[in-house]
Amino acid sequence: MAQQRLNILWYCTDQQRFDTIGALGNPHVRTPNLDAFAAAGVAFTHAYCQSPICTPSRASFLTGMYPSRVHNPRNGNGWVHPETASNLVTRRLADAGYDGGLVGKLHLAGAANAREPRVNDGYRFFQFSHAPRHDWPLDQHDYAAWVAAQGVDPASVLLSNDDPRHFLGSLMVPTPDQDNTPPHLHQTTWATDTAIDFITQQRPAAQPWFLSVNVYDPHPPYNPPWEYYRRYDPDALPGPHFQPSDLEHQRALTASGIDFQSQAQPPEAFDAHKVQAAYYAMIEQVDDHFGRLLAALEASGQAERTVVIFTSDHGESAGDYGLTAKGCRFFDGLTRVPLIWRLPGQAAPGRRSQALVELTDIAPTLLELAGLPVPQAMQGRSLLGILNGTANPAHHRDFVRCEYLDAVALPDHTFATMYRDRRWKLNVYHGHAVGELFDLDADPHEHHSLWDSPQHQDVKLDLLERSFDAAMLAADPGPPRVSSY
Repeated sequence: MAQQRLNILWYCTDQQRFDTIGALGNPHVRTPNLDAFAAAGVAFTHAYCQSPICTPSRASFLTGMYPSRVHNPRNGNGWVHPETASNLVTRRLADAGYDGGLVGKLHLAGAANAREPRVNDGYRFFQFSHAPRHDWPLDQHDYAAWVAAQGVDPASVLLSNDDPRHFLGSLMVPTPDQDNTPPHLHQTTWATDTAIDFITQQRPAAQPWFLSVNVYDPHPPYNPPWEYYRRYDPDALPGPHFQPSDLEHQRALTASGIDFQSQAQPPEAFDAHKVQAAYYAMIEQVDDHFGRLLAALEASGQAERTVVIFTSDHGESAGDYGLTAKGCRFFDGLTRVPLIWRLPGQAAPGRRSQALVELTDIAPTLLELAGLPVPQAMQGRSLLGILNGTANPAHHRDFVRCEYLDAVALPDHTFATMYRDRRWKLNVYHGHAVGELFDLDADPHEHHSLWDSPQHQDVKLDLLERSFDAAMLAADPGPPRVSSY
């Protein structure tokens, strides 16, 4: 009798930095469920997204290929490129007999004011909520419809795009008398309820399932419920990574035209400690519901045959360098994300891997776990050896890459790339004759660019050559060769 295939529960937050989990080094944020989850699995402490923007990152990790390779490098695109659609790992799993579900955000195409256009994405169960706003008709926004079903007018608790508080870097400090969306009506609550509904549905005994749970938090605006915000004292938090020289550096990039969603300011100008408190509060709420979902999985009797992944699509500035939100920058707060796996019967649980890994590595790992072939064109590299203890957890890749190719509708339509090896990070803003070079051993928080340092020009040239080679080797080779000419 063939062994039953593993279920897959893939939980992806939106805009969560790598350094926001208690057990992984942050003593200021409360994440007891993620701490326990990391203790039962393998945490990759140096996982990088392939774009610091939603759609290209999601297209990349859902295909195991770079955004440029699957021709999906922008937010707001009018359709899902066929190269993305044909390579979705969720589609491959569904074609192999998995029952697929999605709760929350997908964002492979533009989703402004209407449910995004879908392709054959593999999701039978599709409960859509791009964001907790009231910008979609109720028949196209399953979360808002759920709020209405509770007897509450969605417009009374959800923002809309024409609300000035919706600005992506806005801070909305709640009070006991004037809350943001309260916990019992929150999108994260709806997502958990809906996910539990999917995993407890009746299926044929041998049919495995996969579920993508894509919540919107901790994406700005920074607007946690009072119940969570009250647990944090802004004055007791360390605040962002900031030195006064950061303002000059960021303003020079802005003057060169490099796109970003905010302008650099001194942290006190935007209440950076309150921003941090609100951001952590949003993450604690996610942690509560992630724990609730894992408890439901356990209660259903399926935990011992389910792979669970926790990650995020990209990070968040959260005040670092005087910036909020995101855009064309590649510092670790934006490009380095949580990535934790728990496998049934995990070998050596609680392991920490400091290997450089990419989110492209998720798709081939899932295919291997499902017993499916990994396509030759897939650029990700399976993490299964590290997960099952048969490979060196200290090394997976010599370098990681990140791309920003006109990713958001901002004036410069910037093209830029990042190349990071174990010590150095090189960022090139193409067509601007500017860039950044950071020695991450000496300057882990990336305050001092060595791009113009005379003593580092040989290092820069070497990394430029390596980065150029990596970009060319990642290019789309076109249709398969079928004849000699």
